[in-house]
Amino acid sequence: MKAALYRFFIELTNGPFISAALRKFTNSRMSRVFIKSYAAHYQINQDEMSKDIRSYSTLHSFFTRRLKEGARVVDNTHDSVASPVDGVIEDTGTITSSKEIIAKGKTYSISEMLGSKHQTEKYEGGTYIIIYLSPSHYHRIHSPVSGKVVNSYSLGSKSFPVNRFGLKFGHSVLAKNHRVVTEICSEETTVAVVKVGAMFINSVVVTNTEREWEKGEEVAYFSFGSTVILLFQKGAFIPGDIVKSAGEIKMGEPLGRLSGKKNQ
Repeated sequence: MKAALYRFFIELTNGPFISAALRKFTNSRMSRVFIKSYAAHYQINQDEMSKDIRSYSTLHSFFTRRLKEGARVVDNTHDSVASPVDGVIEDTGTITSSKEIIAKGKTYSISEMLGSKHQTEKYEGGTYIIIYLSPSHYHRIHSPVSGKVVNSYSLGSKSFPVNRFGLKFGHSVLAKNHRVVTEICSEETTVAVVKVGAMFINSVVVTNTEREWEKGEEVAYFSFGSTVILLFQKGAFIPGDIVKSAGEIKMGEPLGRLSGKKNQ
């Protein structure tokens, strides 16, 4: 009953008109008056921002802010996998033989998430990591590994919350929300980076269209609190302590390392 009621109210407010109105407001100069209160409420670290808070003309420009050079240090160990975002590791585990992940007690189809059974085969038995970005986090997305972009595409139209309530009560939000999928082929393996949009504003803005990505390089940004899912091939990823403890992580910090095992 709670899940049905939750989905009803979210569906009621997630139409194109409200989404468009919210997008228009956050991009308007009227939204500027809310920047300081937003920063105070979410305890934004202003010392690491690339610009003074007074220089942002809209709430959207503040939300998608860049950081000062050196505010994040990317682990450049050859085989490390760097966190693509600031966020909280919500869940991690093994992709089942039926090509599903089980996150917060709910089952998600990888085929549905990636939009193709063919795309799914290579990740069977591999590892998934879900990183949630709250409104307080830095919302630029960076490449977790160095390699060639072999696939990039968008799926889904609407987006529902991807916070703990969304994962608990939403209907397959990680597999149905608007999402941008990128597959990166490194020397060792292929890694899928699934960027999942959140409530109201579906926007995942791609800022890097190059076919070669360097680890830590900016590639996109979110226009609202969102989620990134990393998919690794079987035996290709060895998780580090931060993944095992499921805590806060900063962009560039190591999630673990690639094993060097190819699984084509």
